[in-house]
Order: sequence, then C-alpha cells, then structure tokens
Amino acid sequence: MNDENLVRGLVLIAISLAFGLTALRYPIGEFSRAGAGLFPLMVSSLLLLIGLVTVVRSRFVERVPLNFSMTNIAIILVSLCGFTMISEHVNMIAGIVFMVFFAGMAGKSSYSIVRNVKISAGLIAVAFAFQKLLSLNLPLY
Repeated sequence: MNDENLVRGLVLIAISLAFGLTALRYPIGEFSRAGAGLFPLMVSSLLLLIGLVTVVRSRFVERVPLNFSMTNIAIILVSLCGFTMISEHVNMIAGIVFMVFFAGMAGKSSYSIVRNVKISAGLIAVAFAFQKLLSLNLPLY
C-alpha cells in the first residue's frame, strides 16, 4: 500500500468518521432549527464523500509513491501552533498571515509570496464573514 492517493483518501475517511460519529452524540435538530451536531455532521459527511472519491480515484490514476518528510510535518505543526499563539496574544489576522507564509515553506512547488498573500486575503475574508455574518467572537483586530 505504497500509494499516496490511497492513503490520503483513507486518512480523510478516518478523520471524517471520527468527527461524524462524535457529532451524532449531540442533538442534530433540523435545517430550520439546527442543533449542535448538525454542522459537524454535514462537514464530516462532505469530507467522507471526498475521501471515498479519492480512494476510488486512486484505483484509476498512476500510483504515486508515499514518502514522509518529517521536516514538512514539523513546519506544518509549527505554523499551526504559531497561528494559535499569535491569535491569542496579538490578533487573528496576524496569526493567519503567519500560518500561511510559514506553512508555505512545506510545499513542493516554489515559494510564492503573491500566492501566500492571496491565500491570506481569502482566509481573512472568510474570518470576517464568520465574525460579521455568524456573530462569532473572533479576535481579528
């Protein structure tokens, strides 16, 4: 089982099942009056669908050898921890920018500042939408 696409699909399925089955412990409610478990159940269902498509697709595309890079794993973990610490002590916008620019170093392609600025702007826009439209208490500024 040295196929990156197959492993990717199986990991997505495992994560979706872990969160989806946990979401079933909470009241689901209805779409007109959602319970606490509805949103995580919907997201995990979509993730399960993506995982299943990825597993099926892995049977029809060329196998890609699976290789682990501990450096890349460490970079992603540091970017997530940095996002958390900066969001808590400074603000979330600075945390998002740090996370995107630091995690970009783990990519296979060349490092692109323009791409990172676009991704940061998109994530900041989503955070503002969550804050304004859903009234979430996010420390954006």
